[in-house]
Amino acid sequence: MSTTLPGPQPLQTHAFDTSIEQTVNSMIDDLITALPYQEQLTGAERRGIIARYTAVLEGNFIYWMTAALLSLHSEEARPILLDNLHEEVRDAHPAMLRRFAIAAHAFPTDSDALAIHKELTRVRLFLGRLSSVQSVLTMAFFEGYIQRFMPYLAALAAAQGSSEMEYTDVHGVCDIEHTAGLFRALAAEVAIDPLDESQNIFEGVDRLRELLEAIVFNRPDR
Repeated sequence: MSTTLPGPQPLQTHAFDTSIEQTVNSMIDDLITALPYQEQLTGAERRGIIARYTAVLEGNFIYWMTAALLSLHSEEARPILLDNLHEEVRDAHPAMLRRFAIAAHAFPTDSDALAIHKELTRVRLFLGRLSSVQSVLTMAFFEGYIQRFMPYLAALAAAQGSSEMEYTDVHGVCDIEHTAGLFRALAAEVAIDPLDESQNIFEGVDRLRELLEAIVFNRPDR
C-alpha cells in the first residue's frame, strides 16, 4: 500500500505547474495585445512610456529579485535566482537601461516617477512579505512580460530617433531562459513550501500587472 501512495504526486505537481504557467502566459498575452498602436502615440506619449518603464526598472528589478531570493526555502531554486542576479550585476543592466532611456530622450523626471509611485509601492511592500511561491511566480511573470515587451519598447525608442538598442536586444533573448528558470524554481518552492489554500498565488502578479498598466497608460484615475 505504501508503495502506491507517492506515485500520483509528481503528476499532480506537474499538472499544477503547467496550469500556472498557462495562466501567466495568458495574462501576458492580454497585456501585450492591449498595448496602444505605436503609430497613434504622440512623441510625448512614447517618451512617457519609456521614462516610466525606466523609473521602475532601473532601481527596482535587482531589489525585487533579491527579495525573491531571500524568500526561498528550496536549495534547488537558489542557484537559478543567483544566476539571474549575477548576470544583472555583472553586465550592469541598470546602466544599460539608463543609456537606452537617455538615447531615446526619455530620462525619467520626478513627474514620471510620481506617476507610478502608488503601484510601485504596492509591489515593493508585497515582495517585502517574502512569500516564496508568490514572489517567484511574480518574477516569472515579469521576466516573461519583459521578453515579450522588448520589441515594442525598441520600436518606441526608434521612433524617438534612438539607435541605442543594447538593452532591448539583450533582454529580448536572455529573459526567455530567465523565465523558464523561474518556473523551475517555482516548482521547487511549491513542492517544499506550498501556499495555504486561503492565499491567492497570483496576488503579486496582480500587483505587478497594475504597475505595468500604469507604465503604459499612465491613468491616475485607475
